[in-house]
Amino acid sequence: MEVLREKVEEEEEAEREEAAERAEWARTEKMMRPVEVRKEETTLTQEMLRDLEKKLSEIQIPISAELPAFTKDTIDISKLPVSYKTNTPKEEHLLQVADNFSRQYSHLCPDRVPLFLHPLNECEVPKFVSTTLRPTLMPYPELYNWDSCAQFVSDFLTMVPLPDPLKPPSHLYSSTTVLNYQKGNCFDFSTLLCSMLIGSGYDAYCVNGYGSLDLCHMDLTREVCPLTVKPKETVQKEEKVLPKKYTIRPPRDLCSRFEQEQEVKKQQEIRAQEKKQLREEEERLMEAEKAKPDALHGLRVHSWVLVLSGKREVPENFFIDAFTGHSYSTQDEHFLGIESLWNHKNYWINMQDCWNCCKDLIFDLGDPVRWEYMLLGTDKSQLSLTEEDDSGINDEDDVENLGKEDEDKSFDMPHSWVEQIEISPEAFETRCPNGKKVIQYKRAKLEKWAPYLNSNGLVSRLTTYEDLECTNILEIKEWYQNREDMLELKHINKTTDLKIDYFKPGHPHALRVHSYKSMQPEMDRVIEFYETARVDGLIKREETASTMTEYYQGRPDFLSYRHANFRPRVKKLALSSAESNPRPIVKITEQFFRNPAKPAEEDVAERVFLLAEERIQLRYHCRDDHITASKREFLRRTEVDSKGNRIIMTPDMCISFEVEPMEHTKKLLYQYEAMMHLKREEKLSRHQVWESELEVLEILKLREEEEAAHMLTISIYDTKRNEKSKEYREAMERVMHEEHLRQVETQLDYLAPFLAQLPPGEKLTRWQAVRLKDECLSDFKQRLINKANLIQARFEKETQELQKKQQWYQENQVTLTPEDEDLYLSYCSQAMFRIRILEQRLNRHKELAPLKYLALEEKLYKDPRLGELQKIFA
Repeated sequence: MEVLREKVEEEEEAEREEAAERAEWARTEKMMRPVEVRKEETTLTQEMLRDLEKKLSEIQIPISAELPAFTKDTIDISKLPVSYKTNTPKEEHLLQVADNFSRQYSHLCPDRVPLFLHPLNECEVPKFVSTTLRPTLMPYPELYNWDSCAQFVSDFLTMVPLPDPLKPPSHLYSSTTVLNYQKGNCFDFSTLLCSMLIGSGYDAYCVNGYGSLDLCHMDLTREVCPLTVKPKETVQKEEKVLPKKYTIRPPRDLCSRFEQEQEVKKQQEIRAQEKKQLREEEERLMEAEKAKPDALHGLRVHSWVLVLSGKREVPENFFIDAFTGHSYSTQDEHFLGIESLWNHKNYWINMQDCWNCCKDLIFDLGDPVRWEYMLLGTDKSQLSLTEEDDSGINDEDDVENLGKEDEDKSFDMPHSWVEQIEISPEAFETRCPNGKKVIQYKRAKLEKWAPYLNSNGLVSRLTTYEDLECTNILEIKEWYQNREDMLELKHINKTTDLKIDYFKPGHPHALRVHSYKSMQPEMDRVIEFYETARVDGLIKREETASTMTEYYQGRPDFLSYRHANFRPRVKKLALSSAESNPRPIVKITEQFFRNPAKPAEEDVAERVFLLAEERIQLRYHCRDDHITASKREFLRRTEVDSKGNRIIMTPDMCISFEVEPMEHTKKLLYQYEAMMHLKREEKLSRHQVWESELEVLEILKLREEEEAAHMLTISIYDTKRNEKSKEYREAMERVMHEEHLRQVETQLDYLAPFLAQLPPGEKLTRWQAVRLKDECLSDFKQRLINKANLIQARFEKETQELQKKQQWYQENQVTLTPEDEDLYLSYCSQAMFRIRILEQRLNRHKELAPLKYLALEEKLYKDPRLGELQKIFA
């Protein structure tokens, strides 16, 4: 593009002289494209046309001879269809049209590089680039949107750089071959992605242009990983409360204004110093991260995908780099220029200047001034001509005739020569080549694995680093799939050693988030639950070495909060677990939501059980028309005094503060009943705290077992991995095979052994037919008898062995151990089962034997080979 820019500067003076000739040629070329130069008597003479044809025939299109992305020797072309190895007449015609179009372009723009029109395919056959696109809608819902399609292509293929970074490749392989070998250059990537996007309904185009060094080499070390970008938090502005007319004035500020000003100046100096240090640090980092100058900047050939707005509710035009699967604005500085672009219907050349990269380009493909198209049958509407452009056409009849000529000269794009693009479910699931892919970002590394490739279900890992050299790890994020424990994400902070596990719904304990530093009990941890999956409505549990806090929601008793304080447990001589030696509880605080069914002065908002001090404190909800709430405090005393007398409730055992003492005067009996109820509630709360501790121990034990086993779930539809489904399928196949053998056995020739005794080809006499029939029936009868005798012999053998075993038991019954008696009973049970089966088989054989004999006799009478028998009974 720099060469073009210099050329434009040199020809600024000559442009004015050639402007008229260029405009005249443009109008002529619109009517002659793309096959031949159309004569226009009003603008050009016959001599000019002959001179132009002579010059065009002298121009030769150079063909690059560099090696393809992956050599032809590695591709098996023997199984490829005929369309890969030959061209149809319409494709040959299209190649001629493309050659003619390229000659015209080279004549008009001799300073620009040759067009990328018909590279060779894997069979060394030239194919037009538009026919290499095969629009395909994949049968996977995940590949219906552009972002998922781009990410799949980026993950599935391995990048191979262009042999010559300054020229397009000489080979462009089909998408089926690229998918089969899972590698290709930028043009192969873009062709596959564009085919998928067009099949999904997007207005997508392959672009041949120029990119930056990082873009061409798929270098993301200066790019921020998208997974590390945190979404912007929307800050809600607090509405200013208008001051009321009768508000209390704030007290007068007696602080020194001079001191305040001095303090403000000091803080401003400190902030300015911090900003200066931060700015210097940022400049140092930017200098370290700054890319080295590229000697080939602006000349590196690259291919990407352009998606125009309109279809699939795309709001604006954007680029997609098929190497990374990321989307970019058309103003992005990575894209330095565009030579041409194409889809499955047409081919366009960019006639706009790219001195400012792609920032000033207008992607109106219907504008023939900015985008020169090759075929007339384009679906892009042309812009209307202005009065100046339309001044040369005055006659309406000439316009109609020209329109008819354009219709006659239009040429439709042939169908794609590429086979239907297919991705097997196994390949779609494996995704990455060999099931693994590593991408290096700026201060981050992203690793991807195929499902079920790792035994622990790990499918992705993001490691973020503190420095650009990626030596000091800050944090690690691991994503999992198909885990039985429903683990979805594990976040490890190496700085604080904090681990956070995220779970999907379905865990036995309804875990949602588990934050911890150690799996040892009675350590700092936070456990969040799916409250709808729990009966008690527990949302979150926070635990430290001396406290435990629980948050609830949706409980019938309106409990919302419980906080328990512990003191160090008393050490015992013998080793004891946390279950047998729980931590002593010092204080339990419980809070409740408002119960609308009760009056506020009777609805408890908070109650505190001070177990060490034997006190219970109550605070009730505040009424809407009050500014304070009622309170009560009960003093727990022993039920008997030192003399053994029972203590009765006294007024000093309940200290209360009533907001409206005249409205609600509680008697001593009510206070006594309330205290008895609170004692029961205290006992229940202590028990629930103890159960919570046991549940934490159980969760920790279960998590350790799950991390050690890390079992994976397998769908019942996954017949390759599901052992039960596999065994069931093999059993069904075995049954079908046995049924097939049984059918084959029934179709065996029952006369073959007896006909073999006679000379071949000789017609049977009546005597021979009768003899064969008698011998066959006699043999079948003997086989039935032998089978009955065999079953009878087995029946008698089993009966005798059972009798011997019973006789042995009678003789040794006294000295037998319980194990021997169990073995004897087991043997008798199995023996009786075998005897019953043999008896049933014998009875069934006796019932079916006469029927089988008669059926065989009837078949013999109807057999055409024993025709003499039919004459006898006719």
